[in-house]
Amino acid sequence: MKWIATFLLRLAGWRITHGMPEGISKAVIIMAPHTSNWDFVIGRLGFVTRGVKPKTIIKKESFFFPLGIILKALGAIPMDRGFSAGTIKKVTALIDKSDEFFLIITPEGTRKLVRSWKKGFYFLAEQANVPIIMGFLDYRTKTGGMGPVIYPSGNYEEDLKKIEEFYKDKQAFYPENFNLSPENLKKRETRQ
Repeated sequence: MKWIATFLLRLAGWRITHGMPEGISKAVIIMAPHTSNWDFVIGRLGFVTRGVKPKTIIKKESFFFPLGIILKALGAIPMDRGFSAGTIKKVTALIDKSDEFFLIITPEGTRKLVRSWKKGFYFLAEQANVPIIMGFLDYRTKTGGMGPVIYPSGNYEEDLKKIEEFYKDKQAFYPENFNLSPENLKKRETRQ
């Protein structure tokens, strides 16, 4: 399966430049930018080339027959809508029970422009005592992979600055829909 995924990515002009960091068996992987359904396809192929079987949280309403079978095969975990304290508790229990667990979260929460990222990824990593790996797709260079690893310090604002620094030069499929923080959005609106 790896060679098929590698072939498809190369055919589309993509390269996965950075694999999973050594020595990490459990993590929250944030994937950004996320502005297109192509992000899922390219990202999934990238994980296959690296032999990583990530999990994703999907609203439980999507798990109807036959889609539910496909979603579960792709590592989807059914959950209630919203990223509540209950969701964090359930996912933390899944992480604790597993020897290897990589959960992909798109902090933007949607493919549309958002004012700021959702914080659930951070609180989940903090609660589960796992690192955050910065996964990326850069449509300008057609490269993707795993970037730096951050261990939540408990200071969300300071850690988010480090995360934003990494993503600031990554180009989305729809660049106009990618935003890191309210401050960045204000700067963009001022320039227009």
